[in-house]
Amino acid sequence: MGRSVKKGPYVQDALMTKVSTMNGKNEKRVIKTWARASTIVPDFVGHTFAVHNGNKFGMPATVREIEYDPNRTARIALVEYEDGEKRYILHPKGLSVGDKIISGPGSDSRVGNALPLMEIPLGTDVHNVELKPGKGGQMARSAGTALEVVAKEGDYVTLRMASTETRMIHGNCLATIGTVGNAEHELISHGKAGKSRWLGKRPKVRGEVMNPVDHPHGGRTRGGRNVVDLWGNKEGVKTRNKHRPSQRLIVRGRKRGKATQ
Repeated sequence: MGRSVKKGPYVQDALMTKVSTMNGKNEKRVIKTWARASTIVPDFVGHTFAVHNGNKFGMPATVREIEYDPNRTARIALVEYEDGEKRYILHPKGLSVGDKIISGPGSDSRVGNALPLMEIPLGTDVHNVELKPGKGGQMARSAGTALEVVAKEGDYVTLRMASTETRMIHGNCLATIGTVGNAEHELISHGKAGKSRWLGKRPKVRGEVMNPVDHPHGGRTRGGRNVVDLWGNKEGVKTRNKHRPSQRLIVRGRKRGKATQ
């Protein structure tokens, strides 16, 4: 799909600094980020558009365009409110040009509408979910993702993620009805190494093929030791802090490999 001409300028000073930062070298020209470097020419550096999660309550909006955003996997929808203001939202599956959406408490549970989790029926798929009321959507924003409302208890609503993790979120947090569109994104084949380079990905070198001085796995064999990274840290060790206040909100953790169970 070609780039839309409705998005305004693509090259901005702030984005130019982004390119030099992704090149991954400090003042001594030492690589500090392995396997990443931006090879994107400035003309194709896209602007990350602010995507709102329906925090303009009670005012209907009409979908004007469904556009491509170069810096996210999902499509974005341009909506125009009755007062003339235009905003972008994440494009949910099933929302078409000309459809009307509305947000806020008391809104209908229809695709594209945003309302508090406490008002959403059980079994409904939602996306762009807030973790804290008023902070903005943080969960289920990638193409094809959604969370399922499975329970309500007190001030909290329980959501099930695609990873099978079950988590409680405050009922006043906003969520948008439906599943994020462009689910076919995961089926895209790059087809050649050059396309990965366009996305800022450099080749990775396995530790087994390095010398012992360069990696713990280097040499003729790993010797039966656990898989570790360059600094000797074991693979699969849980890194989440058990004492985080939000830990109590996780009802059931996600499925993990044998190394972390």
